[in-house]
Amino acid sequence: MQPSSVASSYEFNTVASLINQPNGAAKIAELCSQLGISRPLVVTDKGLMATGLIERFTRPLHTAGFPICVFDDVVADPPVDVVEQAVQRAQMHHIDGVIGVGGGSSLDVAKLIAVVCGTEMALKDIIGVDKVIGKRLPLILAPTTAGTGSEATPIAIVTTGSTTKAGIVARQLYADIALLDASLTEGLPAAITAATGIDAMVHAIEAFTSAIHKNPYSDMLAHNALRLLSRNIVAATQHGENTLARQAMLLGAFQAGQAFANAPVGAVHALAYPLGGRFHIPHGLSNALVLIEVMRFNLESCAPLYAELAASFDLNTARKTPREIAECVIDTIDNLIQSLPLTRRLSALGVSENDLAMLADDAMLQTRLLVNNPRSVNFDDALAIYKKVL
Repeated sequence: MQPSSVASSYEFNTVASLINQPNGAAKIAELCSQLGISRPLVVTDKGLMATGLIERFTRPLHTAGFPICVFDDVVADPPVDVVEQAVQRAQMHHIDGVIGVGGGSSLDVAKLIAVVCGTEMALKDIIGVDKVIGKRLPLILAPTTAGTGSEATPIAIVTTGSTTKAGIVARQLYADIALLDASLTEGLPAAITAATGIDAMVHAIEAFTSAIHKNPYSDMLAHNALRLLSRNIVAATQHGENTLARQAMLLGAFQAGQAFANAPVGAVHALAYPLGGRFHIPHGLSNALVLIEVMRFNLESCAPLYAELAASFDLNTARKTPREIAECVIDTIDNLIQSLPLTRRLSALGVSENDLAMLADDAMLQTRLLVNNPRSVNFDDALAIYKKVL
């Protein structure tokens, strides 16, 4: 079988520094000093505030004499006005650095605060690709879920209307430091651990099969991410206190984020976004719902690539054709999803057959994502996939 990546030249970008350490949050004051932060803003949500988890950051900062400001009004799929409120809070307190703690929404908001406050550009003017001009404030990101990979990407998503989202993509959104601390994820419910873990696996799979900018470095990261995630997701889900499994999941999600930040995702995400926009289904679960059918749809265009992923799952591929190996990979992932506490049908989440055409229409608007898919997707294709998971 020929190597999947034959690019003779490519560009790869990522965060400046990674700290992969259980209880690494205890170093936050030292990290702020390293970056020249003297007035940090901690960005999170009220759910995490209620758990007391944020004290792992605020306590050492307070002990070290840092004046601390906390913005905890982040919500899932953050709307533009929440970001603007956060920027106003940051400006009012003259903050000079941002610490994002939480899931993808909190990390995305933290990125945008750092960019808007640093560049003094309006949020509306940076929506799109490479619209940011200037330098952001110093930025530290600490995920509390092993899924979105936001701590590794130059992407932030905001909700711009009742059912619409927009992306901001710019190199300035790469963090200075990504802090992976498994102790921050140990209280995560099993269903969220499972859904976010599958989300990370989707990032790796779609990066590996991306039609645009796929390269040997992103492939290496996608392979290793899949290996870490597939071997640890069950243990992390069933035994939430398993620090080793949790830390492996965080690293896998980070590496998957590094991969898709450079080799963008495709149709799985394009079909998942309308489920979040219209029915507020969490992003990780939305990806898990459509992943297998999208992979089966893509099979005729990228069977050899799916076959290469068998190495990440330690599958026996002796005397099998690439197509047979690819089908085995898809079945293995399907069986893994079935073993997790995840809803498998759209109908169980309030979606009816009458909604499917609307969802397919919305999916067709995701041109930024669809162009990366290894097989062209039209309205009828999207509709057929939704029907299969109804």
